[in-house]
Formats: sequence, structure tokens, C-alpha cells
Amino acid sequence: MARIAGVDVPREKRVVISLTYIYGIGKSRAAEMLDKAGVDISTRVRDLTEDEMNKIREVVDSYKVEGDLRREENLNVKRLMEIASYRGIRHRRSLPTRGQHTKNNARTRKGPVKTVANKKQ
Repeated sequence: MARIAGVDVPREKRVVISLTYIYGIGKSRAAEMLDKAGVDISTRVRDLTEDEMNKIREVVDSYKVEGDLRREENLNVKRLMEIASYRGIRHRRSLPTRGQHTKNNARTRKGPVKTVANKKQ
């Protein structure tokens, strides 16, 4: 396995797909990075030369990926919660933040149903 940005990328896959294993890189950004590095998209990771790997590492390092990106996203959410904006309140209550209806749906975000049975007296 080759290491790029602290992540082991699979050797048997094409480079453009392997780069998507890094948090913050999708297919389009991976293709853009390989274009900047001057590496063919269809090349397999195992066929890359050490020089090409170093070029890819340099290009990936110029973007915010992995730990830095996760940290920034968490800080953005914390900031929204601290200023008590509408989105911050929705984050705090673990509800959908982008305007979805919650009467019937939003099970994934709201979590398991906590029903209490009625007691017969």
C-alpha cells in the first residue's frame, strides 16, 4: 500500500480511484490533482514511479484534506452552536439542519424511537 497524506491507498486500483480514499478528495478533485501532477488517470498505483508519487504527494499537500479538514468542519459546527444560530440549534438538538420535514421522517438523524407503553390501571 502506498501512503499519501497519512492514508494507505490501495495499490491495485487506478490512481484516480485510490485518491478518493483520502478524506476530502472525490473523483473530480482527484482527476484535477492528477492533471496538475502530470500523471495519467488510468495508471494503477503499483505502476507509479517514485517521482510520480512525490508529485502527487506535493499536490495533495497543497489542499486541505484529512485531519485539517475534519478539524475545520468541527470548528465551524461548534461556532454555529456557540452563536446559537438556527443551524447551530438544530445541530445541538440532533435534528436535520437543512430544512427537511421531521414529522414522519429524519429517523437517521433523530435516532431510535423512544416509545413508552401506556400502563393499565
